[in-house]
Amino acid sequence: MRELRIRLLAGVFVVAGVLSWAGARLWNSIGTLPSVPLAAPIVLALIAVVLMATALSIRGRLKAQRERRPEAKGVDPLMAARAVVFGQASALVAALVSGMYGGTGAFLLELLDTPARRDQAFYAGFSVLAGIAVIAAALFLEHICKLPDDDEHNNGATSTA
Repeated sequence: MRELRIRLLAGVFVVAGVLSWAGARLWNSIGTLPSVPLAAPIVLALIAVVLMATALSIRGRLKAQRERRPEAKGVDPLMAARAVVFGQASALVAALVSGMYGGTGAFLLELLDTPARRDQAFYAGFSVLAGIAVIAAALFLEHICKLPDDDEHNNGATSTA
């Protein structure tokens, strides 16, 4: 499995942000701009909490295993691989969604005179922050589950599982 690159996540964020900003300008000129839901930052924050809890759980199990504690539970490699895939998928979706809300929020900064648009700008800003938390938790989870480099078999590629 390939390691997730921050450059890719940043690219997805920027492209989604620019497209969302342009789309928000176009949509607003035609009619009403769709609202930014209050649930967006809440859902992203919950995903970040789940990813961080998973990472801390796996880290604790691996530490107990390394210290050879008698009550230590091993880490199932398939479960760790699934956790990494979940983290990578969450990070990619969070980069896309954060970019969309970031672009919409940047457009809404022009309309802060209206209380409803100001609230939507805050929701968009909190969604971007929660998306960054998802990305950070996913990268931490990936770091926890990273296998040692095996240059002979992977030709220098880093593996995670």
